[in-house]
Amino acid sequence: MKKVLIIGHQGYLGSILTHYLQERGYYCVGADIGFFQYGVLYPPKQVPMIDKEARTITAEDIKGFDVLIMLAGISNDPFGNLSYEEIYNPTRDYAIRVAKICKKLGVRFIFPSSCSVYGDGGDGSQMDESAPTNPLTPYSLNKLQIEQDLSDLSDENFSPIALRFGTVFGASPRIRFDVVINMLSGMAVAEKKVVLNSNGQAWRPHVYIDDVCESFRCCIDWAYNGGKLLVLNVGRNDGNFKIINIAKLIASEVDGCELSFISQSSEGESHDLLADRKIQDGVDKRTYRVSFDKIHEVLPGYQAKWPVEKGVKKLIKDLDRLKLNQDKFKQRDFYRLQHIEFLHNTGLINDELYFQ
Repeated sequence: MKKVLIIGHQGYLGSILTHYLQERGYYCVGADIGFFQYGVLYPPKQVPMIDKEARTITAEDIKGFDVLIMLAGISNDPFGNLSYEEIYNPTRDYAIRVAKICKKLGVRFIFPSSCSVYGDGGDGSQMDESAPTNPLTPYSLNKLQIEQDLSDLSDENFSPIALRFGTVFGASPRIRFDVVINMLSGMAVAEKKVVLNSNGQAWRPHVYIDDVCESFRCCIDWAYNGGKLLVLNVGRNDGNFKIINIAKLIASEVDGCELSFISQSSEGESHDLLADRKIQDGVDKRTYRVSFDKIHEVLPGYQAKWPVEKGVKKLIKDLDRLKLNQDKFKQRDFYRLQHIEFLHNTGLINDELYFQ
């Protein structure tokens, strides 16, 4: 039985991944600071837990595991009076500190990166892992910097894997409603409307959460020893959609659901949770189409089985079953930037992002 340590297991992805692996016979242990532990859509499965987080985990904690999955990190822009360096340099530092421990102990290290490192896809052609990167947000820049650090650290004795996910969607005990398909599906179920905060012309790759979990599972089982960082895009080629077409798809799945844009919606209506600082005058410059050929060619046993259309149907069915209403949909805990800002502004966490 493979032993897996998941740092950051109480987030959107970790809450599903731990159960996914447990069901398939892996022994999983989590470690988490608990920023999002109380934002629960439905009860998460319990998992053994080390009462530490990424900044305090030690070699003694990691010893005895076969694989470490580094989910911990900040997934939003800087906030308050904190700079990029204050938010993201610690994230980068602790990711590489943990990777160095794994290298010393012979523990496989898997890092969740993001297709957002491609940033602006230029001519619209599908971008593979060799394509130039152009991160347009602090989050995507941080992911790319950690990839570069892992590449520098790799050698014949340490072969880490970076999985560049498309935009993940699907139900989770600690769901995020601030990613596009989850947000629009939640809006459709809870409010019978789909409101776009851009013109919808940006391309984005989307990947169902089970296909993400399966990529981790296959990496756990694969004895990759290539002597360098392996980067894999995770998703399906038919998962590249313009945002407008995603919105139309979701609206068509819910009876009585109407599609509109912020500029067309009711005067005075609040759209705080739709606010996106990276969209200017309705244009989102983060537009990219991604090729997922490589992962299906090189990762033994991997197959992304969930087309976007099938995943959207499943997500809407899950949200209906859970009786998602407007109050639950707008709960602050499900929106990462708003929740972290709340914890910081109320003094629950300090400038170093430690609980006080």
